[in-house]
Amino acid sequence: MDPKRELSSIDLRALVTELGRYEGAKVDKAYLYDDDLVRLKLRDFDHGRVELLMQVGEIKRAHVADPAHVADAPERPPNFAKMLRNRLSGADFAGVTQYEFDRILTFEFEREDANTTVVAELFGQGNVAVLDGTGEVVGSLSTVRLRSRTVAPGAQYGYPTSRLNPLEVSLDAFIRHMNESDSDVVRTLATQLNLGGLYAEEICARAGVEKELPIEEADESTYRALHEAISDVAERLRAGEFDPRIYEEPVEGAADGAGEATEGADTDDAEMRVVDVTPFPLVEREGLPSVGFDSFNAAVDEYFRRLERDPAADGEPADSGPSRPDFEAEIAKQERIIEQQEGAIEGFKEEAAAERERAELLYANYELVDEVLSTVQGAREESIPWAEIEETLAAGAERGIPAAEAVVDVDGGAGTVTVEIGGTRVELEADAGVEVNADRLYGEAKRIEEKMEGAEEAIESTRAELAAVKERKAEWEAADGDPRAEDDDEEGEDPPEIDWLSRSSIPIRSPDDWYERFRWFHTSDGYLVIGGRNADQNEELVKKYMGKYDRFFHTQAHGGPVTLLKAAGPSESADPVDWREETLREAAQFAVSYSSDWKDGRGAGDAYMVEPEQVSKTPESGEYIEKGSFVIRGERTYFEDVPCRVAVGVQCEPVTRAIGGPPSAITERAETTVTVEPGMYAQNDAAMMVYRELKERFADQSFVRKIASADQLQEFLPPGGSEIRG
Repeated sequence: MDPKRELSSIDLRALVTELGRYEGAKVDKAYLYDDDLVRLKLRDFDHGRVELLMQVGEIKRAHVADPAHVADAPERPPNFAKMLRNRLSGADFAGVTQYEFDRILTFEFEREDANTTVVAELFGQGNVAVLDGTGEVVGSLSTVRLRSRTVAPGAQYGYPTSRLNPLEVSLDAFIRHMNESDSDVVRTLATQLNLGGLYAEEICARAGVEKELPIEEADESTYRALHEAISDVAERLRAGEFDPRIYEEPVEGAADGAGEATEGADTDDAEMRVVDVTPFPLVEREGLPSVGFDSFNAAVDEYFRRLERDPAADGEPADSGPSRPDFEAEIAKQERIIEQQEGAIEGFKEEAAAERERAELLYANYELVDEVLSTVQGAREESIPWAEIEETLAAGAERGIPAAEAVVDVDGGAGTVTVEIGGTRVELEADAGVEVNADRLYGEAKRIEEKMEGAEEAIESTRAELAAVKERKAEWEAADGDPRAEDDDEEGEDPPEIDWLSRSSIPIRSPDDWYERFRWFHTSDGYLVIGGRNADQNEELVKKYMGKYDRFFHTQAHGGPVTLLKAAGPSESADPVDWREETLREAAQFAVSYSSDWKDGRGAGDAYMVEPEQVSKTPESGEYIEKGSFVIRGERTYFEDVPCRVAVGVQCEPVTRAIGGPPSAITERAETTVTVEPGMYAQNDAAMMVYRELKERFADQSFVRKIASADQLQEFLPPGGSEIRG
């Protein structure tokens, strides 16, 4: 028997009943594993740590997991996880519902500043969508654009078309739907009543009805028995009367198993494998050994944990291996991403070429296209309805008029006319001319080519990441033992902590990040902030690196760096970000600390923030802008009395390097730090003082000399006098 890999609609209905007990739990953090598994870590007054998992890949599930079953957190959170953290950190879990009888769960979260909905689609290709309080999609794992529904950032989320809910259908409606079928009873229950194969067979067994009974031979008593069996299941789900079961079968070649085990019994995972999990015992599974559980969540969690360590697939439990990082899996992942990126680039090339071809077709058939557009525009000026225009064009096509024959579609709602020229269809904006339509197509081709350039930059970044993983693998294999296996993390979720200060030898893993020639740091929640070191870099940051969803910071005082809070890297696609206040204040502190406020010895300063579209190089008439300066138009968000303070430290994981920036961000990432403020010591002298202090803290002092020398640390100290803060 093939094991269950996706939860059914009835399974989800049972889980929703149990998940209600966690309402009020507060979200701590969000994670994303392998692009299909979302993990929300919550804290609940009654239940302690709560781990909510949603997986939408080959495995489709949503449930609360035992913290001991949760994998270690990924080293670097992807953009989707960052977005989730921004929206959900500190939010209260307000409840979960199942959308009608579909395999869709809607999780609601409430926070003082904004409410968020997370929709887990556990059908088809699977998806997780994050919605704001208005139902607009903030982000999703996959983009869906169909005639019936759209799931894409900026669009209103669309649920699938409603399906019949067999748990709520009346007897009369049930009989009507059954009689509309020309198949047998079990197939009708499975498809037209949406019960699925297993539960359709279960309902027949509970009702005492032959599964293959033809519909034309079924009578009212048959239907009543079936409807009562469904109603019994529905009532049990509503009341939460569960007796959860994991069903097993012997592994091929192992000794046959029999009988029923109980929760906590000594079952031999090496001899038995899991095949199903249900909220209550099934008649259809009576012949299989089973394990009972106190809750369906616990049963589902244990089922999928055992499914992952299926001895028939892996030969040993997934959690029994050595603590060595799975470099092979990471390498395979990066290679898979490169393959996808290469496919995307080819797709962009084809799309851009197709748009250019359409534009050139318009010019090559200028007179015909102009006649079509002129005809439609003239009719609209006379207030002729779109339907009548379409009828007129159709009549013209019947008479053999070339311009009318070219029209294949008229869409009054969108105001477009589609023509077919040489076998290629081109959608035209009816109120524009040939040139405007052609320019629009050329513009679209250019936009696609810009996306292709971004994808080419992204693939180079991924190749660099792949090389870095291979390098770390080689270093690991060359090292004596596992440098990350010394201590177990308290919660088993993040990589184990290491006492780097006391290690006699620390391996050097040097990064090569594009932003390191600027001033930079990563905020507490992982976003990159970059600042210019001079006027040339200020210009470069705005012209080359400022993205649509970034934020621009500057100090009120003259003589500060251009500071950008990045929504994404230059080669990554960006989505709008709901910035946390702490993140914004860290960027503001960075701008103030590296400005003339520090150089002038002030202990604090003011900064402001604007959106990229407010930043311009065009001065007012008669004015002049110096190199590295910009004109800011529109309203500003101010940050007042921001402390001039910088922490400088040594980072040991996942790379080794000196880092510096706002203390609240740096102390979380560095093994050890020194905090400085405006003072009496020149920049080079202060750097030497910081170096000596840091070097004394490490047993491996040669390591500090290599990656955090006084010269390297000076790069992170603001211009002007400094002193170590006591």
